[in-house]
Amino acid sequence: MKLTVLGAGCWGLTLAWLLTNNFDKITIWGRQQDLSDDLVKNKHASKPLEVQLSDKVEITSDMVSAIKDAEIILNVVATSGTRDVCENLKKAGIKPEQILVNASKGIELPSLMRMSEVIKDVLPEQKLAILSGPTLAKEVLQGKPTAACVASEDMEAAEFVQHALNVPGKFRLYTNSDVTGVELGGSLKNVIAIASGFAHAMNLGDNCTGTLLTRGMAEIVRVSIRLGANPSTLYGLSGMGDLIATCSSPMSRNYTVGSMLGQGKKIDDILRELGSVAEGVKTSKAICELAKKLDIDVPVSNAIYEAVYTDITPQELLEKLMNRKLKEEEKYV
Repeated sequence: MKLTVLGAGCWGLTLAWLLTNNFDKITIWGRQQDLSDDLVKNKHASKPLEVQLSDKVEITSDMVSAIKDAEIILNVVATSGTRDVCENLKKAGIKPEQILVNASKGIELPSLMRMSEVIKDVLPEQKLAILSGPTLAKEVLQGKPTAACVASEDMEAAEFVQHALNVPGKFRLYTNSDVTGVELGGSLKNVIAIASGFAHAMNLGDNCTGTLLTRGMAEIVRVSIRLGANPSTLYGLSGMGDLIATCSSPMSRNYTVGSMLGQGKKIDDILRELGSVAEGVKTSKAICELAKKLDIDVPVSNAIYEAVYTDITPQELLEKLMNRKLKEEEKYV
């Protein structure tokens, strides 16, 4: 059985490493400019994390050969590049029965489409699943255990992917039919992770972190329910599970962005220093636009949008959040 991984970034390489023994052949596709000589010749990457791949892993920039005979194709490119990759897949002759599994967490701008919607827009007949959960790449590379969910409207496809990607003792997978909830939980929590890193850098304490996580979760649930998600999904692996992991770990790129914002650094300098994509940056804009469209209050997300895109100071932002009009806490039962 063959697995193809689209995207030679941190998570794509980590998944290829993790799943080496699950497949007879693994191919990683990346744009020519994204494939270092060290990766192509030695199957080794040192940035942003060090990964040593097996000799059986093939690295290529040719999409046609990359997807040929692959039963599962993992999309792990940045959300901003997913539409282009789908167009390339279409040109390369992807077959409807090949299962395309999206592992990127974000919302397309300016369309405000979830990744499954983007994929279906370009490849309407494609078998599709979503992989999401608390999956910090560095911990996975250290062999530490985690779990995630495979969501699909086609449960037969979800179960096939579940069994194919499950790694005993390290990577436990659950199926879920709520694609909307799984995607939104995985995407919107990145914004709250920025807020958590922001609070940590300002030394606001554990009470504040607890407040941010619960109030941030309320925003995720409000928006997701309005967009058709099952609220119980948001308290599962791709919602609460992923939220806890990314909001409490400096290994999270979004948490790191928030920490640097809390220190007063500017976003362009932060992203340059980070050297990799932090999806929460663009998602902060997307959720604010979605909330405005749906007439939903998202004060934590709005605050992060301001922190990213305006010159407001960390202290001004904190005062603005804490001095909002008092209200009743929501109940989701």
